[in-house]
Amino acid sequence: MTPPKKPERRPLTARALAIQVMARVAATDAYLNVVLDSVLDEFQPKDPRDAGLVTELCYGATRRLMALDFALTTVVDRRLETIEDKVLAALRLGAYQLFFMRVPKHAAVGDTVDALKAVGLARATGFVNANLRKLSALTELPLPTGDDATRLAVRESHPEWLVRRWQRQFGPERAEAMLKADNEPPHVVIRANTSKQTRDVLLAQLLEVGVKATATTTSPVGIVLENPGRVEDLFGYDEGLWQVQDEAAQLVGIYAQVPPTAKVLDACAAPGGKSCHLAETNEVLAIDLHQNKLPKIQSEAKRLGLTERLRTKAMDASKIPDDFGEFDVVMVDAPCSGLGTLRRHPELRYRRTEKDFASLATLQREILESCQQRVAPGGLLVYAVCTTDPTEGADQIELFLRSHPDFTAESPRVQGLPLVQGYLRTLPGPEGYDGFFAARLRRMY
Repeated sequence: MTPPKKPERRPLTARALAIQVMARVAATDAYLNVVLDSVLDEFQPKDPRDAGLVTELCYGATRRLMALDFALTTVVDRRLETIEDKVLAALRLGAYQLFFMRVPKHAAVGDTVDALKAVGLARATGFVNANLRKLSALTELPLPTGDDATRLAVRESHPEWLVRRWQRQFGPERAEAMLKADNEPPHVVIRANTSKQTRDVLLAQLLEVGVKATATTTSPVGIVLENPGRVEDLFGYDEGLWQVQDEAAQLVGIYAQVPPTAKVLDACAAPGGKSCHLAETNEVLAIDLHQNKLPKIQSEAKRLGLTERLRTKAMDASKIPDDFGEFDVVMVDAPCSGLGTLRRHPELRYRRTEKDFASLATLQREILESCQQRVAPGGLLVYAVCTTDPTEGADQIELFLRSHPDFTAESPRVQGLPLVQGYLRTLPGPEGYDGFFAARLRRMY
């Protein structure tokens, strides 16, 4: 007897996939990019445009989460935290389409309700439909009453403590520019693998095959790609001609100005962009606390043709053994708050608190103290963090220099870098950078 055929599972729409992603991120506190990649791999939308729409919906709604939630509180008759994850995800995604996308109001509501049915929650469609219809009647996004920082926090969906902190640190105008930049989708930027060819040759090749690309304004090895789609399908990926890396992260490698013959230790190396950048010209040992992150570095090194110059080892950078040896250059890409990467990891802004800085600063000092012992006399210690906060950057380095008179800050002989008091510093804003800080310290004896 022929067994009955299993009913064919209908492919989920982009909005239904977005509900799955948003609900899973909320339930597990996982990184958005990890969950998004997992869901897209699992369901594999046939139309690339669907994958693009899922990405836009999830990242856009996460970036605008506080504004969406405030709007929802004006129409929903219960506390949002009491609503089950997928239903709340549908409300947020519907609200995002109403206020931030060029989607007809009837489609924003109707397609979101249909998506909720597709994920098995038909019982909640009346509730979602009614509340999204109430929102669709509003002519503009509602904002809270209160002072400028309170309204700005909701409008740009950043915690109020962070808004006030940036206003104190950078002034109100720059702070607002940073907030707005965090809500813009970042460009895809790649770094030419100069062990194989120059940036200019690669740029010409990309243009020749129809990829919309321009040279980065500051990094001499970067290229900005416009709407590239799936990067693994682009020219030069399989051949290892380039690696995805934001321009600000590229500038850390340029700023380090590592001599070509130097033996390099890259501490806290994952995900490995800086390790691979350094390995284009140097022998590099990349260490990271997490063994499971090393295969990614090894895989990228293999793709780029750098395996002979790049080795990996699982190790706690805050507890490097005394017999580990010395290096000409030690790169410390320290764990940090990640406040410079909020446009790429928008969920992070809602998870950080001001209390985090104290524990992070302690860990950074422990790693610096351990790693400085591995710097040979006359060698370089390069400290980098992907954050905007001075307590993790300049303040941390000034404290280190006061307790280590055998080190001195030394600016590189490289023109055109965004330097502040000799340190590399980039901020989110109209320049298009992620936020980074780097210091270059010379061991004198």
